[in-house]
Order: sequence, then structure tokens, then C-alpha cells
Amino acid sequence: MKKLVYSGKTKDVFALDGGNYELKFKDDCTGKDGVFDPGENSVGLKIEGVGDVNLRMSIYYFDKLNAAGVKTHYVSADLENTTMQVKPAKVFGHGLEVICRLKAVGSFFRRYSEYVENGADLPYYVEMTFKNDAKGDPLVTKDALVALNVMSEKQYDDIKAMTQSITKVIADDMRSKGLELYDIKFEFGYDENGDVMLIDEIASGNMRVYKDGEYIEPMKLSQLFFAK
Repeated sequence: MKKLVYSGKTKDVFALDGGNYELKFKDDCTGKDGVFDPGENSVGLKIEGVGDVNLRMSIYYFDKLNAAGVKTHYVSADLENTTMQVKPAKVFGHGLEVICRLKAVGSFFRRYSEYVENGADLPYYVEMTFKNDAKGDPLVTKDALVALNVMSEKQYDDIKAMTQSITKVIADDMRSKGLELYDIKFEFGYDENGDVMLIDEIASGNMRVYKDGEYIEPMKLSQLFFAK
């Protein structure tokens, strides 16, 4: 038996007997006026097969990370039904996004363009934002996260270290495919002992990737990624 506990923009979450959860990947995409945009906060279109490729990429990287000893929520997947079984995890606050940046582009460049050139290298720079559409996903510092009791100093340090090591695994793998990772967005949670784990998905819509200096749209990236 499974019970729907949350219906999200791109995934539904079901509680399973035994304590684990099931994520059902949808073909719904965030965007505006029928154009796909991973940065948008509402569903704007449906792209047939996007749930399947997002699940396939997530399986690929979760398998790599689990083999490397990284703590994740991933248990197994069912490609036929486009579902992934995961361990239970609590989110930080009302949800937190963690971005690792290897290049100064996007919102980072817009904020700090007085100090950095567009596309300049960054040293696996980690920043965190609260998931809050109404407030524009505000940036939050380590001190604020601790002062607001969202996480402990150790949890912050663990997330930062994990983010950098996970990003390196993905960036190295992308490089082996002739692709260059500019930045990537993750979500983390914690188990009953307070130990940090990587949650959600690892898919093309959560990363900015270039090939030969040209930005690759997420759906095209998925096609390139799985090209034989």
C-alpha cells in the first residue's frame, strides 16, 4: 500500500509500508508561456519523456555516489513506472537549496559583477538559499542558519563538504563526456540521528552545462548525456 503525502511541481511523493517513500517523476516542467525554464516557480508545460530522463540521470549519479560512500536517500528505482524509492529524511527549515558554482554566471554574476568577470572560474563555491517563491529564494549565510536553528554548525560544514565532493564527481564525469559543468543545485536532508544526506534528484534541470562554450538546454543535455 502507498499513500500520497505530497504533490509537487515535477514529482509526487508517496509513503510506503515499511517507512520508505516513493517519488513519482512527472512530465510536468517549470516554465513560462510554454517555454521550459528550470528557474521558474510554476509548471508551465508538459514535455513527454522528461520524467524518464530525469529519473535515469538521477539513478546514474546516485549509483555513483552511493558506490563512493556518499550518504544519499536513494534506495532503488523502477524505470517502467518512473518511480524512485528513497529513505525518509527531514528537510532543513521549510526547504533549502544548495548551489555549487564553478563559473561566475547567472545570478552570481548579476550580484557581484563589480568584482568578477562573466564566466570566471570559481573554486567550488557553495551558497545556500531558502526555498521561498514569494521572497525570491533569499540567500542565507551559515551564521543565519545556525542562529535561526535551521541547522547546526556541523550540519552546515557537512553539507558544504559533501556538496563540493559530489560536484567534483559530477563535473569530472561530465568532462569525460566532453561537457563542462558551470553550476549545480542540490537539496539535502537529515536522518533520525541528524546525519546529513543528499535528497531529491540529480537531473539536467538542476545544472548549468556547456559544450564548446555554448550553453546546453536541459532536454538537449539529457539527450547528449544518454547518446550511445
